[in-house]
Amino acid sequence: MDESTVELHWKKFFKFGAWAAVIGVLVGVVESGIQFFPGAAGGDAVTAADWFALIQDHWFIGLRNLGLLNILFALTGIPFMIALYGAHRKSQPTFALQAMIVSMIGAGVFLATNRAFAMLSLSQQYAAATSEAQRAALVAAGQSMLVVGQSHTPGTFLAFLMTEGAGLLMSIVMLRGGVFSKGNAIAGIVAFGGLLLYDISYSFVPALQDLAMIFVFLAGAASIVWQIMAALKLFQLGKADVT
Repeated sequence: MDESTVELHWKKFFKFGAWAAVIGVLVGVVESGIQFFPGAAGGDAVTAADWFALIQDHWFIGLRNLGLLNILFALTGIPFMIALYGAHRKSQPTFALQAMIVSMIGAGVFLATNRAFAMLSLSQQYAAATSEAQRAALVAAGQSMLVVGQSHTPGTFLAFLMTEGAGLLMSIVMLRGGVFSKGNAIAGIVAFGGLLLYDISYSFVPALQDLAMIFVFLAGAASIVWQIMAALKLFQLGKADVT
């Protein structure tokens, strides 16, 4: 395959990655907007039985609080990060490749450990249970699911660490690569640095959870700016002439 053909394929993928980023932004906006709806926090669900009750009463809120929208975000992030690697494959190939690989591994870890749909199934079985012994067994199973898959806890920290660390590395690549603007890169550094601080404090230092919420709102806004700016540049790269 000659160089011009390779370039043409990358330009097509730049557009695909850009659209993936746009969808990711929409998912992020919906995720953030849900916070302001009454009852979006899901009450005080702590135990598996609490989560079963929440899912039975408000299935979408329950699944969303267990990372449903993050599944979509992880999926859209895969082609987006591949496109960002493609944009830097000549100027910063090594670190761009590392960022892409770590991001994809992190997405895989998140998708493999997310327990939203498993909790939905257990909730349905719990509602249909006819004895206390059955309910107790289902609660125990649900509790084991929460240990692994409840969002922003030590169980999900590895997945978020890898995806956010990859985003931070890719933003540094953007800062040095000369393809994207410095403002775009700085927005990414602020976004993923803030998200890392949020996940570390929220997962391991409960006393800092209120402060962590400040990090996540600032980082979330910066993340949206980062993705929009990157998507616009990818659309531009996808339209460039192939010589």
